[in-house]
Amino acid sequence: MKTFLLLATLVATVLPFISSVSGYTKSEITTWCSQTPHPRPCDHFLATNSNRGSIKQKPDFVKALLKVTLDRAEHAGSHTLTLGPKCRNEREKAAWADCLELYEDTISRINKTVDPYKQCSQTDMQTWLSTALTNMETCKEGFEELGVSNNVWPLMNNNVSALISNTLAMNKGGSATNSTYVGASGKKLGFPDWVRPGDRKLLQSSTPRANVVVAQDGSGNYKTIGAAIVAAAKRSGNGRYVIRVKAGVYKENIEIGKKLKNIMLLGDGIGKTIITGSKSVGGGTTTFKSATLAVVGDGFIGRGITIRNTAGPQNHQAVALRSGSDLSVFYQCSFEGYQDTLYVHSNRQFYRECDIYGTVDFIFGNAAVVIQNCNIYARKPPNKTNTLTAQGRTDQNQNTGISIHNCRITAAPDLKGVSGVKTYLGRPWKQYSRTVFMKSNLDGLIDPVGWMPWSGNFALNTLYYGEYMNTGPGSSTAKRVNWKGYHVITSSAVAAKFTVGNFVAGGSWLPATNVPFTSGL
Repeated sequence: MKTFLLLATLVATVLPFISSVSGYTKSEITTWCSQTPHPRPCDHFLATNSNRGSIKQKPDFVKALLKVTLDRAEHAGSHTLTLGPKCRNEREKAAWADCLELYEDTISRINKTVDPYKQCSQTDMQTWLSTALTNMETCKEGFEELGVSNNVWPLMNNNVSALISNTLAMNKGGSATNSTYVGASGKKLGFPDWVRPGDRKLLQSSTPRANVVVAQDGSGNYKTIGAAIVAAAKRSGNGRYVIRVKAGVYKENIEIGKKLKNIMLLGDGIGKTIITGSKSVGGGTTTFKSATLAVVGDGFIGRGITIRNTAGPQNHQAVALRSGSDLSVFYQCSFEGYQDTLYVHSNRQFYRECDIYGTVDFIFGNAAVVIQNCNIYARKPPNKTNTLTAQGRTDQNQNTGISIHNCRITAAPDLKGVSGVKTYLGRPWKQYSRTVFMKSNLDGLIDPVGWMPWSGNFALNTLYYGEYMNTGPGSSTAKRVNWKGYHVITSSAVAAKFTVGNFVAGGSWLPATNVPFTSGL
């Protein structure tokens, strides 16, 4: 008995000492974790992780959260890999394959926030964490839309989403306008250091010099875009790599992976260089994998290209372009489809002087994106209802949203003169859906109520939908919805939060692309 009491006394004395030597006690972890949206997994995983470091101030806590989140993401990604042989059919395998890719990107994004050799501002961190959480949501959606048992998802996720959400909440703060990029010499450049001086000169010409040429008639280096992408993956370095795609119809599904940075696809113009595919959810793929062109590698530029998905409205979700490329630009491009045409999946994106065609939720996703000086065309829908946007923010601390600035919203030729069709600016796909229309011309096809609910009262109090100084016959806000989350924006200071300069820090990276943009209102 005396021995037991002695051991108990020793444990009670030594354990707090050990904890205090490492920089915190269990009660201190609990106190910090109580400030997060999901305190239980925070408390559990921090207490059992030996790689967390000491926690004295909030930055220490954020760093510890990042380390434990990365650790759990790597663990969950490895576990997901082992589930492949257990897939019972092609649909399960398709959803599982998406999750593998998404976990790989999630781990890469979180790793960038803790790598001491990588540039990472507070805004960068919030962007990449927002992407990581979006990836987890996309993984789950793949199982849901293919009708696969949702019992698999908890096994794959294992609290990773909750830990990312905690880190987003604790890192919140800082403005995108404060993002600065520092070169190897330590000099502030005003643009990302992956854009070399030579690249800037290259991009400043009206027709950038091509590294390779794709031409169906054999006059270039390759006959297919896919072959040029394979060759680009073998190049040394990450400097700007321009792939000129001559006029023609290229029936290809193209994927530009996360390791392929700073790729530029340069076409001969809208309606001349055309990339077309027909994958769809109706045809058995996930929305994520239905894209005709999918871009994940950062710093992508697309210019002078038409991208189509010809699956048709009867096949439901069918993406023309999916982009998860951070600091990406699409200039004078056309995106043509029906449901889910343009998938602005994640990270920071900018679209200028583009044409976007579709019917249901045809601009959707969870990027921080500004669509500026573009034409948005609603087509004839199969069910008499069009919704222009479906923004996918699932966490109030994600710095994401769709900003549509100085655009023209009107009917496509097949919708003109068609009666009985209602067209709405958007509907809330996710809990914290955020979309604004600013200084845009809204044609008379926009329904007077403006916005459409997703299902009952879902997200009506937590979404953020705004309209600022729009014009045209569909711009009147007199009969708009009376949801708590809907706002007629009257303050220029509020509207300015959604401009290129503020929302995607455009001033720090867009000048290097030589694409015109308006930084403010």
